[in-house]
Amino acid sequence: MQKITEKTLVMVKPDAVVKGFVGKVLTYFEDQGLKIVAAKMVHLSKEEAKKFYYVHQQRPFYESLTEFMSSAPILAVVLEGENAISRVREIMGATNPKEAKPGTIRSSLAENVERNAVHGSDSPESAAYEIPFFFNQLELCSYNL
Repeated sequence: MQKITEKTLVMVKPDAVVKGFVGKVLTYFEDQGLKIVAAKMVHLSKEEAKKFYYVHQQRPFYESLTEFMSSAPILAVVLEGENAISRVREIMGATNPKEAKPGTIRSSLAENVERNAVHGSDSPESAAYEIPFFFNQLELCSYNL
């Protein structure tokens, strides 16, 4: 795999925020050498959640997903690192925690398919839409370790 420095969006979902898992979730990523270059706690309205998840609007879970994502605050985070998008997806584990590999965030902290603790961009195109949904250029603080 070619090494490409990327930025990706991660959201610590309402279930993980309410349970006090924010620090645990971020530790998974930092322990793997990914850098936090932006972070913001927000409480999405139902309309904002619908706008963020517009790609799923035809899916049967769209209403329950947007209801859940607007039920409590989330922590939006931009992570940066080599192949950040695929690495974040690997660290999170499968969407269904029952199928997630041991040691992943979802195998350890998720309740079910919807309340699965964390969201991560699934492609460069998704990251290009999702990052500016929460952050402007001035809020992205790249740095070298």
